[in-house]
Parts: sequence; C-alpha cells; structure tokens
Amino acid sequence: MKILVCISQVPDTTTKIAFSDNNTHFNTQGVTFIINPYDEWYALVRALELKESGVATAVHLVTVGKADTEPVIRKALALGGEEAIRIDADSSDTYMVAAQIAEYARTEKYDLVLCGKESIDYNNGAVGAMLAQLLDVNYIGFATKIDVAGTEVTVNREIEGGEETNVCSLPLVISCQKGVAEARIPNMRGIMAARTKPLKVVPAAAISALTTVVSYELPPAKTGVKMIDAENMDELVSLLHSNAKVI
Repeated sequence: MKILVCISQVPDTTTKIAFSDNNTHFNTQGVTFIINPYDEWYALVRALELKESGVATAVHLVTVGKADTEPVIRKALALGGEEAIRIDADSSDTYMVAAQIAEYARTEKYDLVLCGKESIDYNNGAVGAMLAQLLDVNYIGFATKIDVAGTEVTVNREIEGGEETNVCSLPLVISCQKGVAEARIPNMRGIMAARTKPLKVVPAAAISALTTVVSYELPPAKTGVKMIDAENMDELVSLLHSNAKVI
C-alpha cells in the first residue's frame, strides 16, 4: 500500500503577523515557518506507523509551494518519509492546492492519502474533501483513529455528542486530527538521512485559482482589563449592562 501525506508550510504560532502592500500581502520578513501541526503530528506519524507495522510499503510526502518550502519538507523527511515531492506553485487558494496535488497523485496511484484536518493559517479544512472529489475516491474527515486490514480501512471520527465508526475500501482520502497518533521528534539519524533523501520538484499544472485575497485585516487590539472590587457588585452589574458585548 502506497501512502501520500500532504504537508503544508505555515507560520509558527508565536509569529507576529504583519501585512504589506496596503494590507494585500502577508509579510514573510522575519517569519519562522513550520510544518502544519495537524499534518506533522497526526497524518504523517500515522502513515509512518502503518509503514513500520508492515501495512504500508511506501510513505511519500507532497507539498505545494516554492523553493522556500524545502526546509519544511526536509524536516518531514527527517521524521521518516522516504521521498518528497514539491509542486512548484504558490497559492493560498484551497482549490488550486487540492487540484495540484490531485494532478500528481492521480498518476502515481496512491492507495491512501492523509492530510491534517486543517492548516493553522487559513483554517479552511477543505483540501482533503476537494482532493477526494478531484480523485473520485471516498473521503472521511476529522479522523481520530485509523486501522487498515488489507484493502479495508476502519476510521473513527468525532461527531456531535459521540463518535462515529466508518468502514471504507481503498483508495481513500482521510483528514486527521488529535487522537490518530502521538507526535514525534526527529532524531539525529533521521535528520542526517533527510539530507540525501529524494526531493522531486514537479512543475505546476495549468490550473487557475478560484479565489484571490483582496486584503488582510488584523483583529482589534485587546483593551485593558477593568478590575472591580469583590465587594462592589453593583458596579459589576452596571458594567455588564452597559459595556458587555454578547458574542
């Protein structure tokens, strides 16, 4: 069984966000980029576990991005992936990312495609579903457990008020969240090996984005906290009536 894991580069959560060109572009100056945690901690690690248990024969990684994404995909290789593919395109459009991956995956005949439930920058959570549609295979989202027996895959996923168990046949696309696997840290051997593992650059297919970013906007700055004396309940009630906002 061949597994393809989708890897996305995202800003570190401690990054201070800024925009340029009249708030139309994300300013990458000084930004530290990391592997999207849902892709790394859950999708990739579960794929590696399936390889280590003998269920999978190969684990490949794919990302859509320019040359500056290569350090991130190399880190993913350090965790244990055998081969990485960088599709040479730059886009924040969900459809274009999914379509570029589908164009490549279709020719390589992967049995299972894993991705994180969402990226922590745009939080769209739509690439997995779009990818499955474009590949014309079944899709299960927000998986918390994945077991494979032959060509049959059992997937648990959280639903409102409980848990749902699905049984599907390969090929399949699954998006992963917490519970699928435990996060790993690359060891020195993996880091050294990643330097020589294949990283194939594939030209972008002629696919147009369906959306463009018009502008970015930072959330309002946090205001100060007003302290109320514990004995002064009347003031607290008055402020709740006059100043509190219902969310």
